[in-house]
Amino acid sequence: MSARIPQRHAKQDLLLDEGALAERIFQHIDAETTDLGESMWREPVSHYLNHARFEAECAVIRRHPTPFCPSAALPHQGSYLARVAAGNPIVVSRDDVGTVRAFINACRHRGMQVAEGSGCAKAFSCPYHGWTYGLDGTLKGIPGQAGFPALDRDQHRLVEISAIERGGIIYVQQEGEIDPSTLEYALDYFSADQPLFEQKVLTDSANWKLLYETLMEGYHIKSLHRESFYPFGYDNLNVVETFGPHSRVVYPFQRIEQMRDVPPNERNLTGLVTSVYMLFPNASISVLSKHTNLVILEPISPSESRWVIYSLINTAPDGTLFSLEEAQRDAVFVNDSGQEEDRAAAAAIQQTLASGANSHFTFGHFEKAIVHFHEQLERALRS
Repeated sequence: MSARIPQRHAKQDLLLDEGALAERIFQHIDAETTDLGESMWREPVSHYLNHARFEAECAVIRRHPTPFCPSAALPHQGSYLARVAAGNPIVVSRDDVGTVRAFINACRHRGMQVAEGSGCAKAFSCPYHGWTYGLDGTLKGIPGQAGFPALDRDQHRLVEISAIERGGIIYVQQEGEIDPSTLEYALDYFSADQPLFEQKVLTDSANWKLLYETLMEGYHIKSLHRESFYPFGYDNLNVVETFGPHSRVVYPFQRIEQMRDVPPNERNLTGLVTSVYMLFPNASISVLSKHTNLVILEPISPSESRWVIYSLINTAPDGTLFSLEEAQRDAVFVNDSGQEEDRAAAAAIQQTLASGANSHFTFGHFEKAIVHFHEQLERALRS
């Protein structure tokens, strides 16, 4: 399947299909309206500053199945990827039989990280004292074994955490075992042959939720993106759907008009909309014209966050992949214009938080997906 409008086989009515989605967009264009939420939300500003609140939110992330990377980032047996997730160093690998495994990236001798970055290996070796571990986490080798005569190797394997592969995404859960029912709303986002062409990390001086919120509404398109996104799209015109704890926000381009006279069952919206899937608690998938980004927003501190971005090439309407050059040009436009403006806005907001100017932020009916996110976060914090 292409990376256009992901579907879940068991619930094809989970989200609007392309024909119905286009129809909803045309109704909004003609009436100069947008999808509206049913409630407003007041979020205390202290929730973006307080360290205890920050730690509680990280704990929510650790006990939920959270996207770690696309399956394409681990293409072969022995492939691995190591990074920090929700404050802990994690390494995910594909073992000798192709099964995805995830571990705390810490040697059981003195705690040194046993893997760095990404690559392909037959084993993990601690750079401090040379203890080695298999891709299944077993302790394979100890230099100077005689110095540890009573050591039980089974008790010193890498600490494994729960991992599962669904819809082209590898999910990890750092606390407890993944309950498959929590992935009831997992969609088939990526096809097996969708190439990964870029991985990058960005760091911003802003709370992770401020950055996350920039992706969830089009109320700011004309004012913040006047010379980048707005000339090609619409101001405050979105289709917003919620599914389980997640949501999808669709941003149409003006060129969607070319589909107006096409029968609904023949409509193909590739390149005519940007669909942003907000995957609770801290990830998103942006399906853009010629590429798709899987983004994980990693909290570092109440005032600092890290974007981990994986970019994959999309499928064209004729069923072939767009070229690498086309995907790269598409990515440059998105990253160097609108994304930079969103990041700058979040950082500027962070600077005002401690001033006392606002005791809370008010999210209105135009910000349906943000309200849904905060409702889900508050419910998770209380559970």
